[in-house]
Amino acid sequence: MVNTPFFRHRGPVTCAVHVPNSNKIITSGYDNGVALFDIETRDVTLLGYHAHLANRVSVNQSGRYAMSASSDHNLYLWDLCDKKLIQILKGHSNSVEDFVFIDDKLGASVSRDSRVILWNLKTGAIKHIMSGHDRSITAISHFDDKLYTTGTDRTLRTWDLKRGEQSGISGPFGTDTSTCAIDAGHERFILGHDDGTIKIFNLSTGQPITQIQGHHSAIKKIVVSPENGNILSAACDQKIRLWDATTFEKKLTLAFHRSLWERSLNWSTDTDKIVAGTFDGTVLVWDIHSGKCTQELGTEVDNFGNACFNDITSQSDGQVTLVSDDGYVRAGILSKDNAQWLHSVAPDSGRVLMNAVTFCPIQKHVITGAHNHTLYLFNNHRQKLKQMLHIELNEGPINCIRTSELDKHKGEIFVACYSGILAHLSADGQLLNKIPAHETTIRALALHPVYPIGVSCCTEGVLASWHYSGKLVKEYTGHNATINDVDIDPSGRFIASAGCDASLKIHGLEDAVLYHNIPLGQHTPTSLHFVSPYVVLVGNCRGDVLRVSLNNGSITQQSIAHNGISAIVRHGEHFAMSSYDGTVYLVEARQLTLLNSLRSMVQQVRTPEFI
Repeated sequence: MVNTPFFRHRGPVTCAVHVPNSNKIITSGYDNGVALFDIETRDVTLLGYHAHLANRVSVNQSGRYAMSASSDHNLYLWDLCDKKLIQILKGHSNSVEDFVFIDDKLGASVSRDSRVILWNLKTGAIKHIMSGHDRSITAISHFDDKLYTTGTDRTLRTWDLKRGEQSGISGPFGTDTSTCAIDAGHERFILGHDDGTIKIFNLSTGQPITQIQGHHSAIKKIVVSPENGNILSAACDQKIRLWDATTFEKKLTLAFHRSLWERSLNWSTDTDKIVAGTFDGTVLVWDIHSGKCTQELGTEVDNFGNACFNDITSQSDGQVTLVSDDGYVRAGILSKDNAQWLHSVAPDSGRVLMNAVTFCPIQKHVITGAHNHTLYLFNNHRQKLKQMLHIELNEGPINCIRTSELDKHKGEIFVACYSGILAHLSADGQLLNKIPAHETTIRALALHPVYPIGVSCCTEGVLASWHYSGKLVKEYTGHNATINDVDIDPSGRFIASAGCDASLKIHGLEDAVLYHNIPLGQHTPTSLHFVSPYVVLVGNCRGDVLRVSLNNGSITQQSIAHNGISAIVRHGEHFAMSSYDGTVYLVEARQLTLLNSLRSMVQQVRTPEFI
């Protein structure tokens, strides 16, 4: 790996925190990195890399120490004065999602292993392991000898630090809660929900105080002003709103920024500013009084984002088309003997993060889906992409798109949305139906090769089939966590699904019988594709590809990418695989031989020092 300067994250910034008593902002990112941005000098310093995604960073009260939580299952304790790693905390068995300093000697973390761990920060030893959540825990807060946690089981739980055990529970709530915050001055806790509501509870009794219909989409972050308790909320409707702590009325909406990542924001320690990260790997600073965005740090070299590939589609002429975090749609040629980029284009309205892409062989269109809830249709003429129209679905970020090739439904478009809605459109983009297929975010969908039936999966672990008419057909049981991808085998008889429970499940489409349940190891599957009715390729979050034989359960594994495999598609006689590391790989399916690759970005500027 060639060492190059680090001037911003080369992946989305998951968290940005103002370091007390300094002009620094510390960040974590999906490039696995932890970095410091200086507000005054605009200098950027890379502290180091985790072995996998850095999900969150927290700072102690003095600003001397920071803790980063990672999908490598570990926590890193950093000395910010010396800019060195001083401790690695090992104990979780799945992705670590959040951490809170209790004091300089004690801290607590939460993970997708459903556990709360209390740590001795001086020795790195585990003091308590606390269980109670049924699913992943995603957020933790601390106040007055108690911990408060929320997760995908839709509950808020209270933990007694002295006894090391659960002392209370609120919920389950009707929707997922991705974020919680403590308002110590008013003795209340605040939850942000996936239905866009902000719910406020009494800290002592757990009784509800009020709720605010704050947003039109899922709330990803709630933070409370330490000065006056004013509430800041950020959601997938791309709005950041400030709410009065007394009247609960809206005071302000912060200036829009195209590449903001909603989950990343925090108050500055002087409460005059808001800091947040972007999908471009940069850091934003807002003035809380005017609502204006006053700075973007990390733009000294360029401001064109990062080509972290989220999805790929293949065409019969050897062309691949990809979408990425930087908002560009890229077309290239990838074969065993040739790998070259042909063209890239952003939407007419400007670049915006895109999660989904498909090629419609009927209409010869490339269709993409974006974080701003919008579909974009591009004409693909002579290997040049030109936008034809855009369609605002207003159902949250778009995660997956497929088109039908059936005679009576040629070119019809099916779209998986964050809201749980499955949008059905005509070939020319007219909305035909919005199918309430799931109660939570739809991660992926697949269409049957012969019949007007599709299947989809969601973050609640539900796998469902439905008719093109909108009628729900069946649900398929077995998963107990988010399902990341789904496919129907070429014969149309079987469904393959995999996700955060780290298993590959094969159901019969018609009888809903679970025929195979195959453990895939400790690394979360992120993508899959049937090679035949009896062989499935699975990509995971580490960049490995697994070839699973359903005849005998054997698994062949090969390391392909330097970050997660986001999508797998059949490409001629081989398979093309996109990765968050900025590369698309051509792989032979039988031996998992890497035949060629097409790179747009080198994600890490140096080899991770600490693994």
